Amino acid sequence: MQDTVITVKGVDAGYETPVIRDISFEVRAGEIFVILGGSGCGKSTLLKHMIGLNPPLAGEIRLMGDRLFGGSQEERQRALRRFGVTYQSGALFGSMTLLENVCLPMEAFTDLPRDARYLLGEMKLELVGLKAYAGYFPSDISGGMKKRAAIARAMALDPRILFLDEPSAGLDPVTSAELDRLILRLRDTQGVTVVMVTHELASIFAIADRCVMLDKQAQRLIASGTPAELRDHSERPSVRAFFNREG
Repeated sequence: MQDTVITVKGVDAGYETPVIRDISFEVRAGEIFVILGGSGCGKSTLLKHMIGLNPPLAGEIRLMGDRLFGGSQEERQRALRRFGVTYQSGALFGSMTLLENVCLPMEAFTDLPRDARYLLGEMKLELVGLKAYAGYFPSDISGGMKKRAAIARAMALDPRILFLDEPSAGLDPVTSAELDRLILRLRDTQGVTVVMVTHELASIFAIADRCVMLDKQAQRLIASGTPAELRDHSERPSVRAFFNREG
């Protein structure tokens, strides 16, 4: 039995009013777990709660047993140190080289000297195939390379969990497939658990172990299982339609 690394229990996600209600699921160690659904269903809102940016309106989120909200400051800090995150845009600092971008978390959260940070930063860039581009600026590289550099930065502090927000957005199919292979390799070689928000079917079927699907109209989680289970056996026509792209 795999250990549970993330617990979402009875969460109402939203800001002043819930977008989705009573969301509960668990993510197991070593999984690639996908949160999916149509536009406006609350995927990004739920992700913001899961990475500690906004408190849920109700319920509880735990990372490896530690509460992000509702516990002590020490507990929250432990939870925040468990993960790395990439955003849809990549969110790299344009005035910094790729190496400087990757080293930022080490500068903020460790006492390592500069030479040690840069050595580790080069190792993280090598992990995503970008060591030769360490001195380049984000404006010098392609969209797919920016996504990989953002993953290298998210891995800077050796997190146990990696949150990826629409990692394939804006990429061509070949580059998207390369990114999928990188995510699989990081899971297999670094032992990270991956939580990914995406609607890209090719990526979902290529790398997802399990999915949960949110629904805007129902305002709740409407399906959970492997991609094949949801495509072939869901009792909900809307779920089958999503996976078969009917209409």
